[in-house]
Amino acid sequence: MKKDLVLNVKNLVVRYETEDGIVKAVNGLNLEIERGKAIGLVGETGAGKTTTALSLLRLIPEPPGVEECGLMELDGLDMLSLTPKELEKVRGKDISMIFQDPMTALNPVFTVGDQIAESIHLHEDVSYTEAQRRAIDMLELVGIPGERASDYPHQFSGGMKQRVVIAIALACRPKLLIADEPTTALDVTIQAQVLELMKNLRKKYQTSLIMITHDLGIVAEICDEVAVMYAGNIVEKGTLEDVFNRTKHPYTEGLFNSIPNIYDRKAMLTPIKGLMPDPTNLPEGCPFHPRCPYMDEDCKKPQTDRAISDTHFVRCSAYDRPGFHINRKEK
Repeated sequence: MKKDLVLNVKNLVVRYETEDGIVKAVNGLNLEIERGKAIGLVGETGAGKTTTALSLLRLIPEPPGVEECGLMELDGLDMLSLTPKELEKVRGKDISMIFQDPMTALNPVFTVGDQIAESIHLHEDVSYTEAQRRAIDMLELVGIPGERASDYPHQFSGGMKQRVVIAIALACRPKLLIADEPTTALDVTIQAQVLELMKNLRKKYQTSLIMITHDLGIVAEICDEVAVMYAGNIVEKGTLEDVFNRTKHPYTEGLFNSIPNIYDRKAMLTPIKGLMPDPTNLPEGCPFHPRCPYMDEDCKKPQTDRAISDTHFVRCSAYDRPGFHINRKEK
């Protein structure tokens, strides 16, 4: 059965050409997202998650950035062929992004109502008065009283600012929403409220979601699928059941083994040895092989995706070895 894809990306490459060398940020990434689905993009800092998100919005600064891609379609629209003016019409309407820090995502000299209304007025065929009315509705939808539309960002707490940012991102009911670690700057109780809000609004609008995070707990809470990134590529992707319960990549195993065990307080964490590779000097073959406990000579050769099922794939040559088995500790 043909998939109803809202996003289809093939062979995405992003590099930054600097005086110190070429930074290989994203290296041949493939990504598909079905309509209405939520996918968690997880990995260590420096894995290329945010660069991937900015690339999908065509916001990579050139220079020093250089973006190459075989295919990038948003609901059938060829994003690579759009002019800067055409892209302005798509951003905020068909694809939106919630940035990591709500403190810097809002303009301090405009009221929050004006900032929401601006997005609606730019993308919808409505008067500014109607846009203002809809902005108040959006504020109330995210749990902020409508009369606060005339307040400025500095008059809101961190959690309320993030709710305003979510209101702006969802004001035009985008087909795809990208959330770049939207709860990092918030305390734990506010995090839970914001995540619950996002989950409910996504269902209400049938919006597809890319949740960028390093927190596997957040992924388990609101996502349908997981894509594990390492050194600019997706090394394992599947449903929650696939990746959480049938882990196949050694890096994914390392992520799970470094999570504290709430049932055994005395259990020692098992950190992943070594550090992320220098993106200006990536290892040959699998970039994880210098840190991998299963490494052999095949790991130094170019890697391809191995399909485990219709929903699950892994980019690891060890998977081809007879008797290979990931030794994930049960939590």
